[in-house]
Amino acid sequence: MRVSFPAALLGAAALLAACDRAPPSSGLREWSAADHEGEQKAAPGARQGQRATGDAGGPSLVDITWQKQCASCHGQSGKGDGPEGPMVKAQDLSREDWQSKVDDAQIASSIKNGKGRMPRFDKLPDEVVSGLVQRVRSFRNR
Repeated sequence: MRVSFPAALLGAAALLAACDRAPPSSGLREWSAADHEGEQKAAPGARQGQRATGDAGGPSLVDITWQKQCASCHGQSGKGDGPEGPMVKAQDLSREDWQSKVDDAQIASSIKNGKGRMPRFDKLPDEVVSGLVQRVRSFRNR
């Protein structure tokens, strides 16, 4: 594909004009030395404002992990009604009979090692896995 000189010149001019604009606001702010102190207290692998178990600064890593990795099959409230839930026959995590027959260690093991069609999430920090177990327990009788 050949690009004409005027088209190339117009494209270059557009790129140069874009350099004069400030980037769109994404809610990010300039890093400061005080932020480093906060990271030292955060869960290993957690970024400032994204601790394993939430804080007022934004969603927690547990919330983000649930939304990105779990809700597509298990749904928002763990009923197995996510968009992909029926296809993979996702477990309804809110059922009392299921909740009463599994302990926290079994839930954590399923998260870390996978089970059936559920993939393994063995790279998640223990704090996030623990938070996900607590979230699964919160679905009981919903």
